[in-house]
Amino acid sequence: MFRRAPENASPPPEERPGFLARLRKRLNRGNSWLSYDLAELFRGRQIDAAILDELETRLITADVGIEATERILGELRRRVARKELANVEALIEALRRSIVEILAPVARPLVIDRSHRPFVILVVGVNGSGKTTTIGKLARRCTEGGLSVLVAAGDTFRAAAIEQLKVWAERTGAAFAAQHPGADPGAVVFDALAAARARGSDVVLADTAGRLHSQSHLMEELRKVKRVIQRADASAPHEVLLVLDANQGQNALAQARQFSQAVGVTGLTLTKLDGTAKGGIVVAIANELRIPIRYVGIGESAEDFGEFDADAFAAALVAGPQAAPGAPPEGTA
Repeated sequence: MFRRAPENASPPPEERPGFLARLRKRLNRGNSWLSYDLAELFRGRQIDAAILDELETRLITADVGIEATERILGELRRRVARKELANVEALIEALRRSIVEILAPVARPLVIDRSHRPFVILVVGVNGSGKTTTIGKLARRCTEGGLSVLVAAGDTFRAAAIEQLKVWAERTGAAFAAQHPGADPGAVVFDALAAARARGSDVVLADTAGRLHSQSHLMEELRKVKRVIQRADASAPHEVLLVLDANQGQNALAQARQFSQAVGVTGLTLTKLDGTAKGGIVVAIANELRIPIRYVGIGESAEDFGEFDADAFAAALVAGPQAAPGAPPEGTA
């Protein structure tokens, strides 16, 4: 679930294991996890340059990126030189730990600060990244946690987006604020904040139109929406949540850079990790930008959306669907 401040209660026990099991099953499906058949290929051999070269290729192919790959391989090579890794199984475990070291600092759940009422979450991202669905799932999590929510349809360019958000609001019991298609997005959000105050809503989830990070005029419009929010509440938005489609690979990293520069992204949601995405892009983003990763999405249903867990993610990325959360790969010394 979401987190309230100052309370930090864990998600319900019935939700967490199920989501993590689905994460392990769906992330890097097939034979694409990093250690796939590595132990079989090099079983019984001392760690050498050929093994490290193979691992480097797999990291880059999995979208981990050059910078993060160099960081991981640099540490592994130092440990090999000190003769700390006796076999491939030990190497795989060291790889998992190196990835956790990169991911752990950004595995920070969203905190709903009750001193801000309403707590304003501005949701941004490119076209097709999954913003509308993410807002719906967040609304569900908040309402199930006892918070009152108002959803603001700030994407006024697509009539379908307004209708989709309305359906999500009705489904989750959230209030809904919208204007006609083509209305000024800033005005929509400004009026929604006024409505939220009048209702005493705890959380405002503000949608925005999808835009390419390279479209400077649309990025300026996004800055305008943020400025309008700040006129209504100087402390808002309290979270700028960027939704990234993990299937975009290294382009997702470029999007994160540009949106962060434009509007000061404070949290990330990575969607569509159940598709063709190579989960290594999460490592690349964490290594370079260090923006908190709030949630990951691994499917369309509300249950396929959960808080980011560094240990579970690293285990699934390295050792595939058989890995237990935070556990070393099977057979590790």
